[in-house]
Amino acid sequence: MTALTGARVFDGERIHDGMAVVIAGDTIAAVLPEWEVPPADRQPVEGLLAPGFIDLQVNGGGGVLFNDDTTPEGIAAIGVAHRRYGTTGFLPTLISDTRERMRAAMDAATAAIRDGVPGVLGVHIEGPFFNPARRGAHALDMIRPIDEDDLMLLTTATGGKTLVTLAPEMVDPATVHRLAAAGVVVAAGHTEADVDTIHRARAAGLSGFTHLYNAMPPLFGRAPGPVGAALADEDAWASLIVDLQHVSKTSLGVALAAKGWQRCVLITDAMTTPEAVDDGFTLTGQSVSLKDGCLVTAEGTLAGSMLDMATAVRNTVETLGLPLEAALRMASCIPAEVLGLGDRLGRIARGHRADLVLLDDALHVMRTWIGGVGDD
Repeated sequence: MTALTGARVFDGERIHDGMAVVIAGDTIAAVLPEWEVPPADRQPVEGLLAPGFIDLQVNGGGGVLFNDDTTPEGIAAIGVAHRRYGTTGFLPTLISDTRERMRAAMDAATAAIRDGVPGVLGVHIEGPFFNPARRGAHALDMIRPIDEDDLMLLTTATGGKTLVTLAPEMVDPATVHRLAAAGVVVAAGHTEADVDTIHRARAAGLSGFTHLYNAMPPLFGRAPGPVGAALADEDAWASLIVDLQHVSKTSLGVALAAKGWQRCVLITDAMTTPEAVDDGFTLTGQSVSLKDGCLVTAEGTLAGSMLDMATAVRNTVETLGLPLEAALRMASCIPAEVLGLGDRLGRIARGHRADLVLLDDALHVMRTWIGGVGDD
């Protein structure tokens, strides 16, 4: 048993002083006043101790792009790269690709979870069931309708969670229902669906929206589209890329004001690295390079980001003006709840897995723990 003492503790609701976080094995055994812990059991730390960050959309990291390395080793490398920035739980994300590559991604997630790769929670299949007009950086020749073989594959258990992003106008409600009934988390993205189509998909089991605003038409007074549907829906979640490049500060503020931060999730949409990319890389046959601080295709389309979760939290506090507690929840307990894992992840509470991040006063990561194991 180890008791982390000396730090302020954000338990998922409030920040506390003078509390100890007691870890037994991979689990938080107790959160109690420091004076109740014998000195011999104390492990002093300084800073802010918070639930580890959970990223629902991680295309790559550490020089690895998941589409190019659909293996448990590739997933592990991605996890190591993002752990430096406080991510203790993540979904490796496959962008639109062949069914064979989708199968490899599902198999890799299954093997990674079975083998105990730190942080992996399942897999995110982003496409290829999109509206071609809103494909963004996804290769056009990969976009296709969903079929029975896809459904059989996507509803295969991995041992973790499966998130599928699709365009509701391209997938009928009965298919959305089959996915959701099998335990798949279904989100709308890369879509031009009208409000009625979104409502039908929501009734069938679609629960949220992937990278709100991006790869969607703008909201118009007589055609609110997916953005309007998302903003008006009090129950649906929406993920946001808060790198201040994908979406403007003003538009992010509109989303937070309309939905409330309680239904918004921070994601990175990170590519091969959250750090500088000097030489670029290839994404499903497309050349991607760094231009004016953004990753873009040869046509100038945004292609993921170099964002990390700690920076997303800082941007949410410093630029968008949200309370620190709100930003931390958007990075931890809210994505845990989206995945149906809120009973064991995303909080510092008895019985939850000991996934933690230690932050300094500037909200930079000093240390992490995954399942009670520190990174030092």
